[in-house]
Amino acid sequence: MDFLRPASWEEALAAKAEHPTAVPIAGGTDVMVEINFDHRRPEYLLDLNRIGELSEWQVGQDDVRLGASVPYSAIMEHLRTELPGLALASHTVASPQIRNRGGVGGNLGTASPAGDAHPALLAAGAEVEAESVRGTRMIPIDAFYTGVKRNALDPDELIRAVHIKKADGPQQYSKVGTRNAMVIAVCAFGIALHPETRTVRTGIGSAAPTPVRAREAEEFLNAALEEGGFWENGKIITPSVAKQFAQLASGACNPIDDVRGTAAYRRHAVGIMARRTLGWTWEQYRGTGRTLEGAA
Repeated sequence: MDFLRPASWEEALAAKAEHPTAVPIAGGTDVMVEINFDHRRPEYLLDLNRIGELSEWQVGQDDVRLGASVPYSAIMEHLRTELPGLALASHTVASPQIRNRGGVGGNLGTASPAGDAHPALLAAGAEVEAESVRGTRMIPIDAFYTGVKRNALDPDELIRAVHIKKADGPQQYSKVGTRNAMVIAVCAFGIALHPETRTVRTGIGSAAPTPVRAREAEEFLNAALEEGGFWENGKIITPSVAKQFAQLASGACNPIDDVRGTAAYRRHAVGIMARRTLGWTWEQYRGTGRTLEGAA
């Protein structure tokens, strides 16, 4: 195994172009586990730790540009207001040591359906900034996951950053694990209210071959909130609406039985998380004045 250590982003792109099979490593929290257990033996490792810009972020007027190597601990500390769903997801990642090393770029590169960041990214509506020596392109998060641990990156591309819309409403994240820390999700659910567009987006993790959105549940809830005037009047969402939303979210799952949980349990748990996180976010929306001028 050869170790490539570029000193700049341009050198990294050149190395990836020359060695398309090279596996990028920054935090190493996923890659090193696979190597240590001999599940993976790449011909080249591409070390990105000397490229400082990957650990930087910029808060713009509408979105946050998050460098691929920004650690979860930094998201928790500095971006809780702009990216509340991702900050909550970051809290559930492994241990403090892992949160200081791992970042969203690694989660995306691995593309595991159990990656903790994915539901929050789907709910927020993110875009992945991918680059190669050929140029840069933006990949919508909905099109990024292409299969089990597969993504839309071309062989010569690297993830430079993730662009995530700043929260315009409450966001929540919930995860089921076999213990409280250092655990792979049995299943996870993210939700984001977007009052400016009067829409709700969701994200489901570890309950399908890829991270997915509960699209039918979103469509049902968007219609129910609009027809009932909920965005304007701020009324409590009726139990029947919440129940239907939960059932549709559960139906969006396509899980498997494994050592962490059964498929039936995953479907049930996703439904429970969907109902609870909807309740939490809606109560927060009702309790913060609802930004009526933006929702009207």
